[in-house]
Amino acid sequence: MALTYAVGDIHGSLDKMQALVAACRRHAAGRAMQFVFLGDYIDRGPDSAGVVRAMMGLQDELQERLIALMGNHEAWVLALLDGRAPASGWLLNGGAHTLLSYGVRAAGDLPPAHLEWMYSLRLSYDDGRRFFVHAGVNPDKALDAQDEHDLLWIREPFLGDGRDYGRLVVHGHTPLETATPELRSNRLNLDTAAVFGGPLTAAVFDDTQTGPLAYLQAA
Repeated sequence: MALTYAVGDIHGSLDKMQALVAACRRHAAGRAMQFVFLGDYIDRGPDSAGVVRAMMGLQDELQERLIALMGNHEAWVLALLDGRAPASGWLLNGGAHTLLSYGVRAAGDLPPAHLEWMYSLRLSYDDGRRFFVHAGVNPDKALDAQDEHDLLWIREPFLGDGRDYGRLVVHGHTPLETATPELRSNRLNLDTAAVFGGPLTAAVFDDTQTGPLAYLQAA
């Protein structure tokens, strides 16, 4: 029975990411496993370059057993490069830390292979029981009719809505004030604010139930 490890927002926290991946491997204890990363690999934290490099290495190793979703911070830097967003907003929201970690002065100087990887990220993943996404969904639209902006950026009305989506929506994006993931009847928030001093969290799922079996954390 395959296990799925869904990982919340990393934001350049390479040490926590490496520790959590190792904890997930130990937990799987040789069983079939896959990872779903919920986006926001870059910005704010100390080593965005290292996180992207590590993610690309995991992708090479695990292939289809690693599902990497796009976060609003990856979308932000790509929009800047495409001429759809100004540099100032990104730089003030953690982009400056990303440039520092790469040792470059502008987003256009980021390694082409790293940018290509960011462009390749998908917006969501549906495993039949859970709908994995970075920010959430628009409650007024079907899951297969969601807008890219909402998948990457939405908070309200999603966070306060209690309706059944037919899937448990597993998301990050909105940092929690405690180290505990927020599980509600229709959604699970795994952003335990790793970059703000909280732990990085993974939820463990299998095919026997919709909700998480356990949580693993790296402080």
